[in-house]
Amino acid sequence: MREQANMSEIWEGVLGSLPERVNVLLGRDVESGRVPWELIMASKLLKIGIHEAKSQLEVSLRQAFEELEPKLRPPFSLAIPSAQEYLQLNHAILYGLLTEPQFAKTHVKHLHAIVTDGYAFFIHLMVKIVNDLYAKLVDSVKDQLIWIVKEMVGVLGVGFGGLLVSLLRQIIGGDFSDRNLWLCFELVNLFLSKWDCLVEEEPLVLTSALYAYLRLLADHCRLSSNVKLESLKLLEIKFCVKMLREQFHLCMKIGRDLIRLLQDLVHVPVFRALWKDLVLNPGEFRTAGFSDVSQLYCSRTSSRYFLLRITPDMETRLRFLLTHVKFGSQKRYQLWFAKKFLLGPEKETLIVDIVRFICCAHHPSNETIQSDIIPRWTVIGWLLKTCRKNYVQANVKLALFYDWLFFDERIDNIMNIEPGMLLMGSVISFQFTSSKGVVRSLDVLTSCDALSPFLKERLGRLLSSLKVGVLNKIQLAHRPHDFVPPLSLQNLSRLKSPMPTLEQPPADEVEVRLNTEHANTSFTFSDSLVTTSCPSISTSESQIDAIENLLQNLADGIKKSSALGLQILEAILLSLVNLDDQAPTLVSISPEMLCSRIADQFESIDCKLFSSPDNIPSASCSGYEIRSATALLTRTFILSQHQRMQGMLLFWSKNDFPVGVHLLSYASQLAYEAHAAGYLGKASAIVDNNFAKLCKSDFPLLKFHIDGYFSLLNGRIEHSLEGTVPTSETDKFITKLVENAFAAYKCFLECSRTALHKLDDISLSKLLICDIVSCLVWERKKAKFLFCSIFHHFADLCIGEEEIIRLLVSQLDHADLVDIQFEIGLKKFSIFGENTETIFVLVKNSLSWDSLEQHKFWGLIRSELAISKVQVEKIILQFLSCADLDANISAIAVAGLLTLCSSCAPTPELVGTIMILPDNVFLDFAATSLATWIKSNPSMLFDSLVKFSEKLDKTGDVSAGITINRSAVLWLLNYFTTQGLNASDMLSNLSSNIQGG
Repeated sequence: MREQANMSEIWEGVLGSLPERVNVLLGRDVESGRVPWELIMASKLLKIGIHEAKSQLEVSLRQAFEELEPKLRPPFSLAIPSAQEYLQLNHAILYGLLTEPQFAKTHVKHLHAIVTDGYAFFIHLMVKIVNDLYAKLVDSVKDQLIWIVKEMVGVLGVGFGGLLVSLLRQIIGGDFSDRNLWLCFELVNLFLSKWDCLVEEEPLVLTSALYAYLRLLADHCRLSSNVKLESLKLLEIKFCVKMLREQFHLCMKIGRDLIRLLQDLVHVPVFRALWKDLVLNPGEFRTAGFSDVSQLYCSRTSSRYFLLRITPDMETRLRFLLTHVKFGSQKRYQLWFAKKFLLGPEKETLIVDIVRFICCAHHPSNETIQSDIIPRWTVIGWLLKTCRKNYVQANVKLALFYDWLFFDERIDNIMNIEPGMLLMGSVISFQFTSSKGVVRSLDVLTSCDALSPFLKERLGRLLSSLKVGVLNKIQLAHRPHDFVPPLSLQNLSRLKSPMPTLEQPPADEVEVRLNTEHANTSFTFSDSLVTTSCPSISTSESQIDAIENLLQNLADGIKKSSALGLQILEAILLSLVNLDDQAPTLVSISPEMLCSRIADQFESIDCKLFSSPDNIPSASCSGYEIRSATALLTRTFILSQHQRMQGMLLFWSKNDFPVGVHLLSYASQLAYEAHAAGYLGKASAIVDNNFAKLCKSDFPLLKFHIDGYFSLLNGRIEHSLEGTVPTSETDKFITKLVENAFAAYKCFLECSRTALHKLDDISLSKLLICDIVSCLVWERKKAKFLFCSIFHHFADLCIGEEEIIRLLVSQLDHADLVDIQFEIGLKKFSIFGENTETIFVLVKNSLSWDSLEQHKFWGLIRSELAISKVQVEKIILQFLSCADLDANISAIAVAGLLTLCSSCAPTPELVGTIMILPDNVFLDFAATSLATWIKSNPSMLFDSLVKFSEKLDKTGDVSAGITINRSAVLWLLNYFTTQGLNASDMLSNLSSNIQGG
């Protein structure tokens, strides 16, 4: 076409002056000087990758524009177009409006001149673009799209309401990117500017907008510190309040979910006032027929509202998952869905909308229900497990059971509550069948070897709420052998020791004392600065206000003194973990916000949180480190294991702070001091166990940790150690604190792998090793106790782990290793385990270690295998049967095996193995072993030899295939000869099987 050629020449003139690199990036053939016309036109509308397929809708628009471009310039033809020409003109004009903003007014006048269907087809095309292409549109096209939408609203185009709803669906919840916030702003501004028109022409669109913006406000109000959101939030609040105050009769059409949305915003003052009027003054809304808020609860919400918070793309993926994916094959689809739509710091809130969509807007057919397609309740169960924040999980559960709470069979659909019934009923049914004796135990489900580990884990989680003893087997598979549950406030209150009666301070004043040795001054704050009372005493709103006030005063406190700054930080953390998990006000507290504000204030005085080893002026958990913000944060997480604290630590870890190292170092140092103080099974040191001894400077971290325990338990900073735990319970109390510290570290490790290393597929052992290496940099002197602690508390991660074992032998000296051998001999922990194949691999791999490491390694392995149930004979036979044994390389290992063999009793199995060892470079191994046993246990040796000979005799012809070790027979012959004994029968039986004999 001539027009296309002319346009190409124009582009050639422009591109000819560009640098060669730009031409290449644009796809321009440098040698020929020509640019692919298709690429230039495609780039004007969509952002499409090189390997992505072309959009047929975009192609049809562009082709219509190319064909009719001369007719799109004035003067326009006065001829009436045919039906086909009319459709093509709509395509071409829309493409021109989107890609040529400089000619937008001309194009829209042309559209007004030719329209014959009330803009119905034109708006239909726009809806398709929004639904199918919006995410890929270039930013300038999105700008034009909104401009055209306003034009269509202005002329009351047929279907403009549907177009607005389509755009509402493109606003992504939990997305705080500039373009997403821009779309929020443009649409809410449109609804306010076209208010009268919309109320008269499309009132139901306003109810859709209200539903969408109430949900968006719940997200936007959570980030109160985001400056970009302030003007947007004001407009959103203005629109929602205007709707609720002036058009409440329209708002009632939303139904009961209107109340659910308002509950999420009750912490916003203007909505709190609305809520009070709904409950106490319904007449304020001047709506006929509305007299009580219960009327809304009895009104079912239409499914069209739940589609508003699900993008078309998300809806397509969800419906595919729920209609085509078979049960058991859903994992990869779920992971893909989560990666595409739920990956982001605030995207988790989308789960609430997804659950409401699944329950109320996707009802499978009977054919699907009866098939092996994944059921809805299973997907919702998976979504529940992905919730990391407590308030999100609470909102998801409410979304799941909301219709159940007000179910009326006359108006409600049973399919809305079916997922909740099945998800809850599956657990109840398991419990019922077990309690009634229908099945004796659920062990068949949770310990069956035929099931995959993944399915076992799923079953374990499903049944976690049941008090069935067999579930402990699943939990122990993922935890240390002596794992104890976190010391939550409920667990702490069950300790047998009587707790002191503490008077509650006045509501307007709380005294806060710093729990360090150098704090001899107390500070008193008004309630505008600190509130550390428990949730039952003060409302959630006052707690939120208290935390905000504390954060605002943290900077001033730090500037006055570091001690005062630490007091305020401790008050913040206590208030944070004591917040009511169900309170809707929690949306204004986010881990990212807290972390940023706390870190900024302490870094202003050159105090970096969670410093790396190179930046710490003294050893971790020394006197300096204890009096720090890092220690307070670490202690609070270990004692509470609260999800908010976990979220904060994960945020720092994600930003490359060595959080895990601090947690492990803290727990190890705590165990070290508890052991030195006479607890943890040590009989020496302190005899009269009491807290007065712990106040000495010898155990600073232990005292600091116990102080924090009572602070958390009492819900305030002031407390006293004396008389709180009786002497008889002190040892159990300290032991439980130490165990909980290691359990908290492992909990963080698991969460860190899930949240931060999921795509890297790093094992927990690898993460632990990294932290161990860093800890050794900090505390080389306490390395022995660090290794003892990890093998004691993390047996599932350490036993048989080559990297950890080599690290142990390379870092510890001989004196420390002897102490560890004592611990092993007393069976306090295991290093190698009882898997012979694992031990053999370790032995073989150790051949590449340096000689000193090998000698240390064999000292440990001899100590453990001598008292374990490991079949030493299998390891000896497997190792000495290797064809590639080298006299020099394998010498230390063979010497170790010989010493190990000599320390074991000459059982029939072991003696039988020695007798059939191959004649290799270590020919005299068998003879030496027999010579050792003849001195240590001759009677057992001869009994075993007789049994071996009898067994050999019974095998008959098969014995011909058994080769007897030459050195063993020759030694026996020499021994019997020197002793004047006759053992001709046994020796003749053996000699017939000697290789080459």
